[in-house]
Amino acid sequence: MGAAPFPAGILIAAVVFHATVVLSSFPATFHLERGITANYKLKLSKLKERDRVRHGRMLQSSGVGVVDFPVQGTFDPFLVGLYYTRLQLGTPPRDFYVQIDTGSDVLWVSCGSCNGCPVNSGLHIPLNFFDPGSSPTASLISCSDQRCSLGLQSSDSVCSAQNNLCGYNFQYGDGSGTSGYYVSDLLHFDTVLGGSVMNNSSAPIVFGCSALQTGDLTKSDRAVDGIFGFGQQDMSVVSQLASQGISPRAFSHCLKGDDSGGGILVLGEIVEPNIVYTPLVPSQPHYNLNMQSISVNGQTLAIDPSVFGTSSSQGTIIDSGTTLAYLAEAAYDPFISAITSIVSPSVRPYLSKGNHCYLISSRVVLRCGALAFRKFRVKG
Repeated sequence: MGAAPFPAGILIAAVVFHATVVLSSFPATFHLERGITANYKLKLSKLKERDRVRHGRMLQSSGVGVVDFPVQGTFDPFLVGLYYTRLQLGTPPRDFYVQIDTGSDVLWVSCGSCNGCPVNSGLHIPLNFFDPGSSPTASLISCSDQRCSLGLQSSDSVCSAQNNLCGYNFQYGDGSGTSGYYVSDLLHFDTVLGGSVMNNSSAPIVFGCSALQTGDLTKSDRAVDGIFGFGQQDMSVVSQLASQGISPRAFSHCLKGDDSGGGILVLGEIVEPNIVYTPLVPSQPHYNLNMQSISVNGQTLAIDPSVFGTSSSQGTIIDSGTTLAYLAEAAYDPFISAITSIVSPSVRPYLSKGNHCYLISSRVVLRCGALAFRKFRVKG
């Protein structure tokens, strides 16, 4: 994902090995033989199908299927600065590109007659507007619908006595926001179950229909069709599909950190060995981690551990929808000082719009976003 695609129809040689383990003597020996002969060729589509089945076995963790989504975008704020995926909603299915966000709970997309919604994108992706009236499988969610109460868990739902529609109003940390109403329609996806890929699967889900957008959401340079929230509340798509027995109530998300971008996003658990895990702080609205310390060049910084503690006003969360990493001032200042102390004497640090940058020559400037850290104050 993210790499340049092969030309359509290309034939490439595939090498697949079968391994036999012999345990009759020590040390154990492995006899390898080709599953596909050296002069045999496979179409790229066949090879990709083999890989998808193999990945399905790696990801399978229960009797339910694994739902797979493509991932595009990069971490670099000077290129894209976000990760997004393509969804298909409605009847007939229509494509919608949505930002992947572990810091919010609800899936929403732009709808017709939206005020402030961008109509084109600098990401070179087509933008669509969802129209409930043009999809025969769509239905509006009323205030009396029990599904409306799912949004009340996170204070997202609002009800209008005038039209009895279950609405929402989201405000994000960067000052942007969106409001609209909830609809129910089909989400189309691919699942992997028992090593077999099943295409054209679908399930009804509730999602937001955006009628108003403000702040950075209105800008076209990195515009997408909406936001795909992967939070823990019952309104999230993860929870909705799990309640229908379609996929586990878990997701696996891998972000590629190189310039090619992309990554992996599946609803299901990775069962591949050699993965290092860290526990989440329980009973938190976001995915909070127990951050312990920060080291620069192998040296642990002298930061009061209480800075990393979790409370109602602070904590360390994993948020794929935020471009930069943010540190409390008590951690940020020692971190920047440590970075500055180890850079070459020929490098001159300076501030640009509040960002710490480093001039590495008279003609070349290290981009300020390369540090990818910002400071914020903790309100006591």
